[in-house]
Amino acid sequence: MLAALLAVPLPGPAVAAEALKKASLIPQWEPQAQFAGYYVALAKGFYAAEGVDMDILRGGPGRPPSRLLREGKARFGTFFLATAILERADGLPLVNLAQFVPRSTQLLIAKKADGIATPADLNGRRVSLWGPEFRLAAETFFRRNGVAVASVPQGFTVDLFLRGGVAACSAMRYNEYHAILNAGLDPDELTVFALAEHGLDLPEDGLYTLEATARDDPELCRAVTRASIRGWLYAFEHPDEALGIVMSHVSAAHLPTNRMHQQWMLHQVREAMTGSGTPLGELTRERYGAATKALKEAALLETVPDYEAFYAPPR
Repeated sequence: MLAALLAVPLPGPAVAAEALKKASLIPQWEPQAQFAGYYVALAKGFYAAEGVDMDILRGGPGRPPSRLLREGKARFGTFFLATAILERADGLPLVNLAQFVPRSTQLLIAKKADGIATPADLNGRRVSLWGPEFRLAAETFFRRNGVAVASVPQGFTVDLFLRGGVAACSAMRYNEYHAILNAGLDPDELTVFALAEHGLDLPEDGLYTLEATARDDPELCRAVTRASIRGWLYAFEHPDEALGIVMSHVSAAHLPTNRMHQQWMLHQVREAMTGSGTPLGELTRERYGAATKALKEAALLETVPDYEAFYAPPR
C-alpha cells in the first residue's frame, strides 16, 4: 500500500499553481507528533499531489476544531470519536472520513504514595481534566465507578500533578505519561488507570469534515483523505525525517518540548494506529457501537447517530 501511494507523481509547478484547491485542517492540539502524518503530507507535497493547497492551522485549547468548523474557518479537523459523536448528536453535522487511532490511549495517573490504588480511592480527590473535547472518557470512568471528583482545569503540562496540587491527572500514553517519567517518577511509584482496561477502549483521533463538504465536494474529501493516509505511512517508514518536520512546526510555535519526547510520541502513536489489526483509516461498526454504548450508559447520549451517515469514507 505504501509503495503504491508513494508512486503517485507530484505535480509540476505550472500544474500545481493552476489546479490546487484551497483547504484548511485544524488539529485538536498544538503541533506535536500526534499529528505527524498531516505535517508530513504537507511538507512532502502529498496534498499538492492530490490537487489541494492545504493550510494546517495551529490547534490548542483555545481553538477547538468544533468551533472552527462551525464558523467555517476550517474545512477539516481531527476529533476523538466520542467527541465527534456527541457533537453530531448536538447538531454539528460531522462525518468521519478516516479513523486513524482505533483504540484508547487515555490514562488517569496518580501516585501510590497518596494512597490511590483503585478507582474508589479517587473519590473526593482533586483531579485535573482537559477541556470538554478530551474529558468525556474520564467522566464516564468516574460515573461507572461511582466516583465524584473535584475537577481542576488541566492545560499544557502536568506540573500541577508533579507539585502535588492534584491527586491525579489526565494523560495520553504517548504524551503526558512520558513527561511524568522524564520528571523523575518511576513507573512503580504510579497508579495508572488505562481507560481501555476499564471498558472504555474508545477510538481517538480521526479525520472529519462537515456533511455539506462531504456531499458538495467529495473529490476534495477523497484527496485530503488519500494524502493524509499517505503522510502517515511515510512518517512510519521515515520516522527521523518525520520528526524533523514535526520539530519545525514545534519550533515555529515556540513550544517547550524536545525531539526525544516527540520520538516517544511518534512511536506510541504508531503502535496505537497499527497495533489493533484494523486497517489504517477504517472505523468499524463494532468500535463505533462500543463508543455509542458507553456514551449512552453515561447518560451523555440519547439518540445514536446512524453509523452509515456518520462514517463516510470517500470512495
